[in-house]
Amino acid sequence: MEEKAAMQALAALAQGTRLAVFRLLVREGLAGLPAGTLAERLGVQPATLSFHLAQLERAGLLVSERRSRQIVYAADFACMRALVAFLLDDCCHGRPEICAGLFGHEGIEREQSGGEVRPPSPAESPGE
Repeated sequence: MEEKAAMQALAALAQGTRLAVFRLLVREGLAGLPAGTLAERLGVQPATLSFHLAQLERAGLLVSERRSRQIVYAADFACMRALVAFLLDDCCHGRPEICAGLFGHEGIEREQSGGEVRPPSPAESPGE
């Protein structure tokens, strides 16, 4: 992902309603949700939601598809992966073990620590 695209995506997510929309659509997966259902679940007026959906779609974070009389929105998971990869591209000065919990293991760590991400134990912490 190019820096300009990352900045557009991050700027789009830096607003409460848009962040809530994106997170809800990520939870819904590839099936997505119709705009009306999104508005209802989030308690947002349809016209206001339309504005926010357009911002997210312009930033590449959403895809939309007309299904009969509805427009169904879904998170663009390829864009989300590219954004996360961009953010972590130069992570930790070449020491990937510092970021190990970010890919696939965080859920297990959260579950084992009562919902909080546990910090690495001294044995897991990288030496200075």
